[in-house]
Amino acid sequence: MDDFLRIVNDEYLPLRDVVFKTLRQAIIKGNLEPGERLMEIDLASRMGVSRTPIREAMRMLELEGLVIMIPRCGARVAKISFKNLKDVLEVREALEELAITLACQRVTEEQLEELRATNARFEKTVKEGNEAEIAEADVRFHDIIIEASGNEKLVQMMQNLSEQMYRYRYEYVKDVTIHGELVREHRAMLESIEKKDLEEAVKTVKNHISKQGQAIIRNLNLEEMENHE
Repeated sequence: MDDFLRIVNDEYLPLRDVVFKTLRQAIIKGNLEPGERLMEIDLASRMGVSRTPIREAMRMLELEGLVIMIPRCGARVAKISFKNLKDVLEVREALEELAITLACQRVTEEQLEELRATNARFEKTVKEGNEAEIAEADVRFHDIIIEASGNEKLVQMMQNLSEQMYRYRYEYVKDVTIHGELVREHRAMLESIEKKDLEEAVKTVKNHISKQGQAIIRNLNLEEMENHE
């Protein structure tokens, strides 16, 4: 069985949810590539399950926009699009601006210490160059800022958005030329929160997300693909 499709037993989850999570991660991390055809029989064989949980997981993936169901052709991994990225980044920028503003006002010393430690781990993973670990460390850094906002509704909204953004974030960190800048941006966000500088915090996070979007669009030639559609 392919390592990236290896089922992890979880007695607390229905099999369809386990299959869903497994396929979802494979798509987000690029192990199943955009446009790749997903055959129920093939996936069931590779994952060691029946076709029923595969079919149910496909419906769930379709609702998240990760899979497209094509009549008489079956399922394919949804392609990364300029429009979808733009929509996600617009929402993310607004919510992260709110999160870092509230974090500047409400962050606890314990959360600050965790943010410093997480940023140190992030910089370590960047030096080591493991793309998956860099992406995970990046997610955790932003999650702590969101948690420091003290707003549970905001946390819930960002958790949902973060899952959709992970696919793009992973593409972003694959570009080694931006790693140094990414480290500097994280440091700037941390310092603005430490100083409780709301204006600088918002400016920094807007710049961070804007540059991320530009890099993804450039690296994946999304504007060019959009113009040819």
